[in-house]
Amino acid sequence: MTASAASIWAATAAPAPDTPPLTGAARCDVLVVGAGFTGLTAALRLAEGGASVVVLDAVAPGFGASGRNGGQVIPGLKYDPDTLDTLFGEATTDFVGKAADQVFTLIEKYAIACEARRSGWIQASVKTSHLPAIEKRMGQWAKRGAPVQWLDAPAMARAIGSEGFAGGWIDRRAGALHPLNYALGLARAALAAGVRVHGESPVTRLARNGTQWQASTANGATVAAQMVLLATNGYTDRLWPGLRATMVPASSFQVATAPLPPEMLARILPDGPVVSDTRRIGNYFRIGPGNRLMMGGRGTFREPTGPGDYHRIIGALHHFFPQTRDMTLDFHWTGRVAMTPDHLPHVHKPAPSLIAALGYNGRGVAMASALGTAIGAHLLDATSPLPLTVSPIRPMPVHDLHPLYASAAISWYRLQDALER
Repeated sequence: MTASAASIWAATAAPAPDTPPLTGAARCDVLVVGAGFTGLTAALRLAEGGASVVVLDAVAPGFGASGRNGGQVIPGLKYDPDTLDTLFGEATTDFVGKAADQVFTLIEKYAIACEARRSGWIQASVKTSHLPAIEKRMGQWAKRGAPVQWLDAPAMARAIGSEGFAGGWIDRRAGALHPLNYALGLARAALAAGVRVHGESPVTRLARNGTQWQASTANGATVAAQMVLLATNGYTDRLWPGLRATMVPASSFQVATAPLPPEMLARILPDGPVVSDTRRIGNYFRIGPGNRLMMGGRGTFREPTGPGDYHRIIGALHHFFPQTRDMTLDFHWTGRVAMTPDHLPHVHKPAPSLIAALGYNGRGVAMASALGTAIGAHLLDATSPLPLTVSPIRPMPVHDLHPLYASAAISWYRLQDALER
């Protein structure tokens, strides 16, 4: 097996726009730290509303999870809609249900070439014991007008091309895209709207200076801003006290095969949906660029050192699609997914005129785009409501001991939450 440690997205991306490091001193209405989906969509909304915006990224637009994920555009959150109604109200449920709409609206509005298609998302189960719960979930979305359909085992085998699933459902609000090209397209649109976007500009200090925020970068540049948005998600560092310890940056590992021959393409995901399964440590897969079959899922917490670290994902690929056992894997790569104890994205306002948003738990393409847009509108006009409840920063006490302990803490918190409901 030969493979590239670069992602399939980096290997097939369009040329990136010019985003040179920030030099000197800049002033703006809003400073955005992080040029991923959250930061770029917020910057776009702000600029279109007349605000001056500077976006700073430690590396480049789309470098983090926004340019490395599976490219699955999935509406909703891990909670069922009735539960979301109870916890947050119907407006929040409506917002998360329309999150995928926001992505495809942005793509159309800015003519972003990112191989977008609205071919649906299948939530599949390998266990019959999971079927009642996910059928209930599907029914709740159906009552809210979502275009959904139940798939029994034979229908699942036809839709996926694998005999390994007991059943599930398809949500036709969802779809697929090239995530790095989507991020780069958002960056180009932001630049065209007047946003200053700078890569290789890690923010190392952020402090309140009278009525303004003063940010400093590692290369000595500074930004004075009226407002700040922290949008670094799984790559959050210690810039703001305690924020990094509210989530665990779990590694999501992915592989992509050589191009599938026509006879395999006719059987494996013939209609082009994206798929994820319902197990606690599940997998997700789709057809990617060049008609390659992509499989992703949880890996080790440390950074991978070679193809051997991908053995679990490769094993899952060969289990569900044994016809790929003799195929070359052309790509293997990883990125950080921000996991939170309650499965939910968090929005924080820890200081005047400062907002932080992170923790998409694997639903970042749609949710980060929709939430970033909403945060941009809120920063323009404080009467524009945020779709998620603002919460205080609550660091996990074991976070800095070891990522594995922090992950165990998340599992414990989630178990307690399940027992209390």
